[in-house]
Amino acid sequence: MENSGGIQASLGGRYAIALFELARDGKALDSVAQSLATLKAAIAQSADLKALTTSPVVGREAAGRAISAVATKLRLDSLTTKFLGVLAHNRRLSQTGSVIRAFETLLSAHRGEARAEITSAHPLSRSQVTALGTQLKARAGRDVALDLKVDPAIMGGLVVKLGSQMIDSSIRTRLNTLAQAMKG
Repeated sequence: MENSGGIQASLGGRYAIALFELARDGKALDSVAQSLATLKAAIAQSADLKALTTSPVVGREAAGRAISAVATKLRLDSLTTKFLGVLAHNRRLSQTGSVIRAFETLLSAHRGEARAEITSAHPLSRSQVTALGTQLKARAGRDVALDLKVDPAIMGGLVVKLGSQMIDSSIRTRLNTLAQAMKG
């Protein structure tokens, strides 16, 4: 399997490669990807879950029990649940975010997709996401997996990262550019 050096070099990346290979060999890529997306959304919405995954104070056994309960509540697949148990046992729950990002990158490469990170000031509607996906597919020349983020600090517009390209049409950047020009 072709892996980028950046993914292999990071601790979260090595865990993601292991999870990806287990999922691929077990023909469970889609279920693991869905479980990780569910977990990612839950971490973004729950301060308590985020604290569980980032706190160095929580012990191995307590973290294992807590993450098992979370996995059951979120109805995560068995491979992802076991994997999270390994992260808890190894005191690596803090790597959960980087594991999810690296897994998404590996999955996109496996599917022949490009990945695009879209940051908006407000959540995008389904039709906006569809239109944006169509535009990016035309630009990239292949399917594009979208990773949507909301950051009110950009005030409006979008910041799109597609591979090594970045398109920043945010109001914050435009105001900063205007401020620099006025100093000038």
